Amino acid sequence: MANAFRRFFQERRLTPWRRARLSIVLPISAIVAVAIVCIIAAALTSAQRADEVALNHEKRLFAKSITNHGERVLRELESIAVSERAVRSIRLSFDSVAVHQRIGLWLKTFFDHDFVFVADSSGGLVYALLGRNSVDPSWFNSVLPDLKPVLDYTRTGKLPANAAPVAQTKSAASSGSGPRLRSALVQKFMDRPAVVAAAMIVPFESDTQEQDTHTAPTVISVKFIDDEVLGEIAFRLQLANLRQVAAQPTGKDDFSFDIFDYQGHPIVRFAWTPKRPGAEIVQSVTPFIAIALAGFALLAALIFGYMRRSAETIAAGEKRLRYLALHDPLCGLPNRNLFGERLENAIGEVHRDGGTAAVFYIDLDHFKDVNDTLGHHIGDELIRNVTLRLTSALREDDIVARLGGDEFAVLTHTSPDQAHLNTIANRIIATLCAPYSISDHTIVIGASIGIAVIDSRAGVAADIMRYADMALYRAKNEGRNRACIYDAAMDADLSHRKLLENDLREAIENDELRLLYQPIVNASGEKTIGIEALARWYHPVHGDIPPADFIPIAEHSGLIIQLGDWVLRRACLDGDAWPGLTIAVNVSPLQFRRADFVDVVERILSETEFNPTRLELELTESTLLGNVDSAESAMHRLKASGVRLALDDFGTGYSSLAYLRRFPFDKLKVDRSFVRSVEKAADAAAVVHAIVSLGRGLGMKVTAEGVENAQQQLFLRAAGVHFMQGYRFGMPMTAEEITARLAKPGTYRSIENDAAAAIAG
Repeated sequence: MANAFRRFFQERRLTPWRRARLSIVLPISAIVAVAIVCIIAAALTSAQRADEVALNHEKRLFAKSITNHGERVLRELESIAVSERAVRSIRLSFDSVAVHQRIGLWLKTFFDHDFVFVADSSGGLVYALLGRNSVDPSWFNSVLPDLKPVLDYTRTGKLPANAAPVAQTKSAASSGSGPRLRSALVQKFMDRPAVVAAAMIVPFESDTQEQDTHTAPTVISVKFIDDEVLGEIAFRLQLANLRQVAAQPTGKDDFSFDIFDYQGHPIVRFAWTPKRPGAEIVQSVTPFIAIALAGFALLAALIFGYMRRSAETIAAGEKRLRYLALHDPLCGLPNRNLFGERLENAIGEVHRDGGTAAVFYIDLDHFKDVNDTLGHHIGDELIRNVTLRLTSALREDDIVARLGGDEFAVLTHTSPDQAHLNTIANRIIATLCAPYSISDHTIVIGASIGIAVIDSRAGVAADIMRYADMALYRAKNEGRNRACIYDAAMDADLSHRKLLENDLREAIENDELRLLYQPIVNASGEKTIGIEALARWYHPVHGDIPPADFIPIAEHSGLIIQLGDWVLRRACLDGDAWPGLTIAVNVSPLQFRRADFVDVVERILSETEFNPTRLELELTESTLLGNVDSAESAMHRLKASGVRLALDDFGTGYSSLAYLRRFPFDKLKVDRSFVRSVEKAADAAAVVHAIVSLGRGLGMKVTAEGVENAQQQLFLRAAGVHFMQGYRFGMPMTAEEITARLAKPGTYRSIENDAAAAIAG
């Protein structure tokens, strides 16, 4: 029998299923236990925090209620004691009957004050109200020490011991110290907590004369903080069991609140039973926690019961999971992880067996525009079509992968000859650039390719991908839709760009850039109506660096944010010297897409005190791509503040007409490429006519850029262009040169000046 049991337990221990069950059940049980503990701890911690927050709120409200009560008592006293009648009957000629009728009984009858006193300038009592009767003031000589703090504080401004100020009216002639004229204290009066208020009888016209306070009598009112007052506060603040207590609080669930004098000594202590929303929450959720625990137990039972089938399902789907982990779910190509493994294997084969291979790093041009304008479902279908074309254009043993987004990679064993590599790359580009027809849309995209050769000197896969990425970057910078092969010079170029990036950062921080301004004139060229701000950089080593070189560096590194803010601030400061001119400032896409862009513009306008209606921000269509709703909201905010908006380089983007209908532009700027061609190309002239007609039809002004000669100006003026800028009307110049130009109007080129010169000649 013992052997039978031993064999039974050995079989159970040796069963793989049993071992698997233990290896799964124990971790799950531990996780469930930890989860339960975390839930309970979170509930208790949250409850405690909620109780603390509620208590702090009650403390603030109670303290404010005591202060409000003191201020109310002082206002009630002021309403009686500072009247002209009080000045006549107390200060000018003491009339005990009038004092009793108009002050004592008034405060008692209408405001329910418990005691009312009048003290002369030396602090002695000359009037006292007990109940509703005027009594001999000497009866209250024993409580003069209780009245002394409020008298001293009102007359001298000296902080009283054993009392806490809750309200005061300070003399206009005094500064940090001196008479308070009227004040109220929380203190003990006749060993009971009370608000003691005092008001010096000073005429209104003498409020600022401190010498009047030395001879002024004082009206003193006492109102106990009794059960009625506490009941009113408790009702208003919903404080349970609010009461005055002795030095030690009563009840373990009660909270005590002390009122201290300026020396930190407690004056009076109150207590109440605070709300405990956290405890109520714990009580309310306890049944649900119990249900959750029961659910956890049931879940554990279900997991244990179905564990065998789950293990079988996992084993059956393991191959599928590996496939999904190493392949792109959209197009089925190997993903970055699998491509990295294949690339490492290829590098090992080249090192071991010789030969060469190459990586083609492909980036689709304008793919983001497709997603933004036609939707992601069209973009996904375009990716699938690109996959089909790419795999059909290569050999079966070539590895094609999607690295993410619109980036693909090809790994092929091929000759290192550059002509051969370019042939493969051009075949890929031609294949991918042919138009696509998707859901009744004809889509044309481009492709830029970076090529890195793998030979016996190749390093790890990360180095090869870095080389290919640098080559791709070069291809994009050279105009896209082309291929570049990595060479060592690209490393030097990258290092040079990094050095320029660091120098540009220092130039922005040290205010070493310059801002030039190009005039914008009316159609005849007679009048300058605005200027465009243009950033320039003189490098101490490399000399003048064109904007076409340092602006892309700024955009790539994120420095364009600082650069754009600097240009806007400098333009506003300089533009203040040219009243009546519009200052145009270009805004980069990265700068405009910042969530706080409008706030930055408004802050700079406020700090420079520049008129917003004279500022014109120039946006390109690429600025608006990606987040149309946010762009529209930002533009409407700018328009509301008075800033004007211009659509720059109009006609060169992807969907200009849609933007014109939706966004509140004030001006269109015809791209210089159309202006340059109007004399030679009829289609360019037709485009300019169409743009001008469109702008006028939409109520927008039209500016032509790049006007260089009189023929272009005459054509554009005839076409109906409102404004022009270009070398014909002035090169970009410094702020001083702009000022000098404006001081001598009529000295620059215009149609009328040209005609006058021709007649004179």
